[in-house]
Amino acid sequence: MGNWLVASFSVGQVVLIRSIGAFFVLGPMIAHQGTAKLFRMERLELQILRVVMTTLDTALFYAAVVYLPLADVMSFYMAGPIYVAALSHLLLGEKVGWRRWMAILLGFCGVLIMLKPSSAAFSLSSAYALTGSIAFAFAIILNRRLRGTSDTNLVTWQTIGTLVVGGILTIGAWQTPSALDLGAMLLLGIVSCGAHLMITRALKLAPASTLAPLHYTLLLWAVVFGLVFFGDV
Repeated sequence: MGNWLVASFSVGQVVLIRSIGAFFVLGPMIAHQGTAKLFRMERLELQILRVVMTTLDTALFYAAVVYLPLADVMSFYMAGPIYVAALSHLLLGEKVGWRRWMAILLGFCGVLIMLKPSSAAFSLSSAYALTGSIAFAFAIILNRRLRGTSDTNLVTWQTIGTLVVGGILTIGAWQTPSALDLGAMLLLGIVSCGAHLMITRALKLAPASTLAPLHYTLLLWAVVFGLVFFGDV
């Protein structure tokens, strides 16, 4: 959905309306726990850093697909499990055994063979994808560090972060969307919010390095959705 939308609208506008759509999911959750709890947070400095990282991850991913083929962008993001495994050892003290390292590295080699990144992957534009993928890994680690904070708080604040940045980036770049495009951007927010909530919950239940290899299952859905929606074989 994001790849389709940024072809017609600015990254800021997609991120802004996507963030508004997320509140269709978050609204009832905030009402249930009470707005006062949104401001009761452990480790405020880590909370702020996490919001910065998740906002960078989101904005830079959409910026990257404007300039690079989707396969090239995914090549960078598929390196995420390597970053997560390394950072979880350094920052969380989680043990990453040789079997897990082998699974992650073999998976990444398979990713590169499968995606066959083009020469565009080595251009200046690739800095968006590279920085975004590193921000993604830091966000995963910070999720794990802040597992005492409610899912609602974590996802609400990261959504507010992307909402603010999206609003700033939209200045001077607004295009009035059709009803279909507006609905797609709102739906993108609903789907993304559900995904972030599930990832946040998973990181509370299992070590980050254990979950990292599951990141490669994105490729299965990329194949299925690419075939169904874009006719890519």
